[in-house]
Amino acid sequence: MWIGALALLVTACQKNDEVTPPQQLIPRDKMVSLLVELHTLEARADAAGLPTDSSRALFLQARKGLYSRFAVDDSSFVRSYRYYAIHEKDLDQIYAVVVDSLALREARLQTAHDAASTVPATPPSPTPPRRR
Repeated sequence: MWIGALALLVTACQKNDEVTPPQQLIPRDKMVSLLVELHTLEARADAAGLPTDSSRALFLQARKGLYSRFAVDDSSFVRSYRYYAIHEKDLDQIYAVVVDSLALREARLQTAHDAASTVPATPPSPTPPRRR
């Protein structure tokens, strides 16, 4: 949600030939992985059933950890996203992979859920014979 708004704002302000890559441009493959994780975090925060402000705080805290895990900071992410957003073809290619990756994750989760729901309950253990 916030990423899309950022992209619209940035692309309206500059043309792609005016922007040079930032010094700390996040490579495409890393950007894909980061965006997949960011969108997953955002979905988890939204689904947490918390009030909006608490959900947002949860997301922001988790995002910090994600940036740390990927060894990027907020400003390098924003500059890289801005660069890719201005170069629409690049962002389209990145998001094509992001969407495919998220769809694959969803399909795997659904398959695992379906398999778990079709497993029959464990039969009761046999009762020992009665002694007379």
